[in-house]
Amino acid sequence: MSIASVFAQEKAIPKGGQTLKNIEPQPYIELPAPQRKGGMPLYEALNMRQTNRKFAEKPLSLQQISDLLWCANGVNREDGKRTAPSARNAREIEILVFLDKGVFLYIPEKHSLQMLFEEDMRGKVSTRSDMPEKAPVCLLFAANRAKMDGFDEDAVRFYGCTDAGYVSQNVYLYCAANKLSTVVMGAIDRDALREVLPFDGDPVLAQPIGYPVEK
Repeated sequence: MSIASVFAQEKAIPKGGQTLKNIEPQPYIELPAPQRKGGMPLYEALNMRQTNRKFAEKPLSLQQISDLLWCANGVNREDGKRTAPSARNAREIEILVFLDKGVFLYIPEKHSLQMLFEEDMRGKVSTRSDMPEKAPVCLLFAANRAKMDGFDEDAVRFYGCTDAGYVSQNVYLYCAANKLSTVVMGAIDRDALREVLPFDGDPVLAQPIGYPVEK
């Protein structure tokens, strides 16, 4: 099931009782548990890793979005540490999920999505490329400055970029293992995207994801 179909059917959230359209009483959309076992062997995924800039219109399912986000920067240990490393364990990289039904913030501790905007804003990710608008899912990686207390400005910028790169590579490997298309983008509209962030932060990279176009 895709998140778009959940909205279309006004399906109730199983544990909350409210519908997704009634987002204020139920600000968190709980994702299905991510798959943590099986899948393509690591060496095969590395061999398959590639950039693909063309996307089919077919949406990703909720399970795929769940697995994607967990692989990107989800919690993989009881102490809250993540699938991607971060400088001084700051965990400063936040993931915004741009879909046709809205913009969501990924909450790793809850493995859930929090709606920020109920409108399609994929076209605002970049005015220099239409790839975010054509892909069913576009992730934005942003460094949350509030989580980088004690870092000087050079360190904030350096580690924000470095740590976002780790998250992006996790996305690449997930896509390789699941035969999905993806491309990491540095040509994004950072000033405009900064206004979308629900925290004081720096947009670093965007990464559209979708099914490949059949040849």
